[in-house]
Amino acid sequence: MDIAQLARDVATFLIPLLPFLSKAGETMAEEAGKNLVGAAWDKAKSMWARLKPKVDANPAALAVVKRAENKPDDGRVKGALELELEEMLSGDGEFAKQIAELLEEAKAAGGIKQNVTGNRNVTIGGSVSGSTIITGDKNKAG
Repeated sequence: MDIAQLARDVATFLIPLLPFLSKAGETMAEEAGKNLVGAAWDKAKSMWARLKPKVDANPAALAVVKRAENKPDDGRVKGALELELEEMLSGDGEFAKQIAELLEEAKAAGGIKQNVTGNRNVTIGGSVSGSTIITGDKNKAG
């Protein structure tokens, strides 16, 4: 299992939900979470329930999660969250397996959504490595 990739995928999935997961159980937060990821909301809550004790026990991770709640679109915050998650996941193989399973269940429930605005964007459902992505007018591979 590629722990770094798992950490990236979990961060990508959770960051837009963190403001709502911290208030899970409140009607407004529940509805917002369901609107964002639909049927995967319950999987997100289960994943967060597994991660939260480890986050709460680590002051650096807790600080990053608080930043992510306030600045979910900041790439630097996402990177910091990825590093904290990677550290948590690499320390416990069984825990990493459980989180990976919950992420796959969330994907199967249709919970991984990508919103794209603007022109000439590239969106990838998963990960890409060793590939070339070409954008622009009249560009050709080869």
